Amino acid sequence: MVEVTMQVPNELAAQIQIVSAWMPTILELNFAGFKTRVEITAWELIKFLSQNPSPEQVINFHASERAQARLRKLLDLNREGRLTEKEKHESDGIERFEHIVFKLKIQARKQLQQQII
Repeated sequence: MVEVTMQVPNELAAQIQIVSAWMPTILELNFAGFKTRVEITAWELIKFLSQNPSPEQVINFHASERAQARLRKLLDLNREGRLTEKEKHESDGIERFEHIVFKLKIQARKQLQQQII
């Protein structure tokens, strides 16, 4: 992993310090380039991480019911072969988002294991 050093205003530094454990994921979500409704779900996760959740809370994180319902709808449309190009793009974005969440939960599990040792 690469260490990055930068200058930021004191107020921002204080906020960054609070969420420092989750900063790589927050940055990844910001740079993922979501252009669909997935963007709203990504912001839900960023808001959740900005509250500096415990590793247990991260492991138990689930996207909102609205986001889960949308995913179910896209999966149904895909199964039926009726997914439009726009919906395919949205489905791809959800897949990227889920991958980020998966990595985040792995990080949280590692943190819990280190606390046990």
